[in-house]
Amino acid sequence: MRLFVFGLGYTARAIAAQLEGWSVEATGAHGTVAFDDDDAVRGRLSRATHVLSSVPPDAAGDPVLARYGDALAGRWLGYLSSTGVYGDTGGAWVDESAPVGSGRRTARSDADAAWLALGARVLRLPGIYGPGRSPLDRVREGRSHRIDLPGHVFSRVHVADIARGCALAFEAPPGPYNLADDLPASGAAVTAEACRLLGVEPPPLQTLDQAALSPAARGFYAESRRVANGKAKRVLGWRLRFPTYREGLASLR
Repeated sequence: MRLFVFGLGYTARAIAAQLEGWSVEATGAHGTVAFDDDDAVRGRLSRATHVLSSVPPDAAGDPVLARYGDALAGRWLGYLSSTGVYGDTGGAWVDESAPVGSGRRTARSDADAAWLALGARVLRLPGIYGPGRSPLDRVREGRSHRIDLPGHVFSRVHVADIARGCALAFEAPPGPYNLADDLPASGAAVTAEACRLLGVEPPPLQTLDQAALSPAARGFYAESRRVANGKAKRVLGWRLRFPTYREGLASLR
């Protein structure tokens, strides 16, 4: 089996690493070919059995589809999307039947829809954490904070569970799949748990104004939702190694 990955970043590397016996080639900083080397990319696509994209859209749209969309037919297609496509639900649960495109990430929603139209397995991902990229690292580095925003929750998922979900999606029908853990929670609660595991005092609760967040970080707190994972469990047979942030953080301590 031959997988070609557009954008071999943090999550895509975890996916590729658990594919024993596969040939994996990719674009990106950790890849084997430059994204803009048309001949090389198209040559590799012609030999690929599976194609996965983790490249986010830009102002002009999805760069992978714009440049190589005509070379993707006849292969298994996967796209790493975001649960941000659901927008703000006021903390309510959303599944794959919920409308998309009403949130901050309209470009992502458009890309999500375009990949679905091609017959891709679109994996909608919430906050991703794992080795070297977790609340534990932020606490150790003095970058953690706790925002006092009652009712604000979001979902997250360990990168190892994403990798497992993607592998299962190789045998699944096209469509969207939410890969989120079982316990949406506030960022403040997750930071407090990270501090407990490290044996340090959690940072004080702050208002959004006191935290002096960047516009992007502040925008994150404008949306609150709980992401349901029932379809992935039912259709993919997905079983979480880390069903909540508590198990996930404990494994990274």
